[in-house]
Amino acid sequence: MPTLDLPALLRERRLLLVGGKGGVGKTTVAASLALAAADQGRRTLVVSTDPAHSLSDAFGVAPSPALRPVTERLQLLEIDPDQAARDYLEDVLAHMARFARPQQLGELRRQLMLSADSPGAQEAALLERVAQLLDQEQQHDLLVLDTAPTGHTLRLLQLPEMMAAWTDGLLRHNQRAERLGAVLAHLSPGAELDRPLQQPAPDSDRDGALKARLAARQALLRRTRRRLSDAANTAFLLVLTAERLPLLETERAAQALQAAEVPLAGLVVNRLLPTGSDDPFLRGRRHSEARQLAELERRLGQLPRHRLPWAAEDIVGLPALRALATHF
Repeated sequence: MPTLDLPALLRERRLLLVGGKGGVGKTTVAASLALAAADQGRRTLVVSTDPAHSLSDAFGVAPSPALRPVTERLQLLEIDPDQAARDYLEDVLAHMARFARPQQLGELRRQLMLSADSPGAQEAALLERVAQLLDQEQQHDLLVLDTAPTGHTLRLLQLPEMMAAWTDGLLRHNQRAERLGAVLAHLSPGAELDRPLQQPAPDSDRDGALKARLAARQALLRRTRRRLSDAANTAFLLVLTAERLPLLETERAAQALQAAEVPLAGLVVNRLLPTGSDDPFLRGRRHSEARQLAELERRLGQLPRHRLPWAAEDIVGLPALRALATHF
């Protein structure tokens, strides 16, 4: 069985994404990894993109949407997807207000706020926030992302290319509109027909600002995509338990990540039962667990793996998270 070297990942990577099926303990694993990195001296930021936030619960601190310290070298941020979508649309509205007439602003706001609940709105807002955090990499040595359940995360990882292509389309449309405007201006009544066609200057500073904003956003998305596929600095960990449904979902997620060229470092098999008890129930569960571990070997045996035991009590608070990290 290839072994997953978690301490090496904590030392060497700058971006660590932790994902998996809901309920397998990925948030606990992400919190423990982030705390271990901070305890080793790395300035670490752990971020949750899961709408059902439980990072603050794992650390035993009060929930808050604000960035806050957990230890001297560890900071915590839980992004609220609904609020991120509203903030994102407010930013769009503020920019579009420069291009609209005052009497249009009310309807514009109404339409934008309706789109906050449309498919993809939360993912787009989350991507923008994560991209901004990645762009601030000088502020931390390691960024740990506790991601949403698998399907949501895979959609998020596919967005940079899609949104960069969409932005590229807007820029190309803008350029075509400028060229068409030049032709129409040249052919309009009163134009100086004996002058050769010239590329006009931008219509206004406003048009230049729009193009600059689109180009900057496109560059941000492309930087994000490069970072997500940079195996020297980025690693994705899939957490699962030795049960059939998490195993099947993990196999699909591994295939999707590899197709998307996101570097999959390996698997963390969580909550393994202790050995040595003669209790009939535990013997039965260990037998089922052994079958699933054999199936894991058959389906995903090429991936490095690390096993974590099932703790006797809930893992909440810094001492319990540090205790889990001793098994890394």
